[in-house]
Formats: sequence, C-alpha cells, structure tokens
Amino acid sequence: MITLKQLRVFTSIARHGNLGGAADEVCLSRGAVSQSLSQLEQQLGSPLFDRVHPRLQLNDQGRRLQPVAEDILGRVADIEQQFEQGSQGEMLAGSLHIGASQTIGNYLLPALLARQPWLQAAVTITNTRNLCDMVARFELDMALIEGENRHADLEAQAWLTDEMCIVAARDHPLAGQGRLTPASLAGCNWVLREPRSGSREQFDHQLAPYLNGMGRTLELSTPEAVMQAVEQGLGLALISRLAVADRLALTRLAVLDVGLTLSRTLQLVWHRKKYHSALLRRFVDVCREAAPG
Repeated sequence: MITLKQLRVFTSIARHGNLGGAADEVCLSRGAVSQSLSQLEQQLGSPLFDRVHPRLQLNDQGRRLQPVAEDILGRVADIEQQFEQGSQGEMLAGSLHIGASQTIGNYLLPALLARQPWLQAAVTITNTRNLCDMVARFELDMALIEGENRHADLEAQAWLTDEMCIVAARDHPLAGQGRLTPASLAGCNWVLREPRSGSREQFDHQLAPYLNGMGRTLELSTPEAVMQAVEQGLGLALISRLAVADRLALTRLAVLDVGLTLSRTLQLVWHRKKYHSALLRRFVDVCREAAPG
C-alpha cells in the first residue's frame, strides 16, 4: 500500500533533487528517505528518478506521479487543517511557498502579507524565468511575476497594471527638458536588469526598438542596484514607478518623457495541476482584492 509518508518523501526529493534536502524537509534520516523511496518504486514497479550523481532527476514516470502526489498531499493538508481549527472558526493557519519577482517582492508583497497575519510564508524573490521554472517543478505553490510565462504547464492570470518609466540622474543633460522623443535617447548609456527578468523583457520588447544606437550598458540583478547606479550617473534605466516613487518624490531621479506609453501586466501563476488549498485560495483572493476594480 502506498503511504502518505512515501508520497511526502517522493515530492520532497523531486523538489530538492537530492536525499539530503528532502531528509531535512521531512525530518527523517537520509537512510529512511532512501528506504521510503525504494519501497515506493518497488510498489509501483518502476524507478521514478534518474540517478545523475549527485542529483536525482525525475524521469517520465516520476513526472507523471508528481502532480498526482502533490494533489493528494494538498487535499490531506486541507482536511487536517479544517479539523485542527476548532474554535478558530474562519481563521486559517499554515504555510505557503510563494515566489515574487523583484519589484513585486520588494514593493507589493509585504503589504499583501500584512493583510493575512495568520499566514506563514517562505518567500523566494528572483526573476520571472526562475520563478516559472520553480512553479513548474512544484517548488513554489504560486508566484507573482512581472514578465512573460513561457511554461505550457502553468496557468497565468492578469493581476495588476504596472507603469514603467525612463529615469535619469537629476543632473543628466536630458533631465528637465520636458517632452522628448525616443530619438533624444540615441547614444545614451543604460543600466539594465538581467536578461531573464521582466523589466529586461519590457526594455527589449517595448523600448529598444525605438532606440537608434546605445552607449555603454551595465546589467544588474535588482531594482535597488539599478536605481543606485542611475543616481551615480552610470546611465538611464527603464524601471517600475512602484520602485522609483520615493526617489522621484525626493528629486533624486528624474523621469524622461519620450512620448511612449510603457506599461506591463503583473500576473499570478501556478501549476495547472496544483491543488488549491483553502490557504492558497485565500491568498489568491487577497491578491485580487488588492487590484483596483
């Protein structure tokens, strides 16, 4: 008989790619984790991982089992939670693994978490491509992303509209000149986010085609680093108004108006086969309540 313990061990190994990480997560010894996996594979009559030292990589059979196992464990956790609540009534307790891209994680997610103090959250902040890869591997329950989802296994729902703006140091030659055109930016230096980020996708798709030649470029991996570099006169940047609002209010940076509407849609993403527990459903509802309209 397949046990919940075996399924928990299997899904943990699938997320971590090794026995050590899984052992820490499920609070068992490496030997017990290895034995549990072996028993599950014997019962199913098929290996679930390819042993590529030092990692265990899901094979076709393992990929078939993973969404089913995650669904079963999610439903069991929901049942346990409902009966553990007792006098708490509607109050939800538990934990989620949430991913957020840089702008969302730094400037929107804290307020969302403050609206649900009962939630224990393990948050991963990285770029959109990495987040989508993690959600596809069931390493995250869901993610809030700024860029494009390219995984067919993921469902993405529009969430918020985010205004992007071109910013410069306050003493940049173009600052304070009023209405400009994209041609005014020819030859300027740029401070860019890394290629796998939503902000970089935005720059490459919506702004770069209008630029007639660029100067030097500097790539940085966080919005804060980008804004610091712009303040130091290292170049212009395309960045979310959410991130730059405080610096604009303090006149540490200036917006360059080149007559382009630059916006993007922030999205909520999860695996199409992910079971939505009561806790996850509530978190999604809180996110949607934060959206105007």
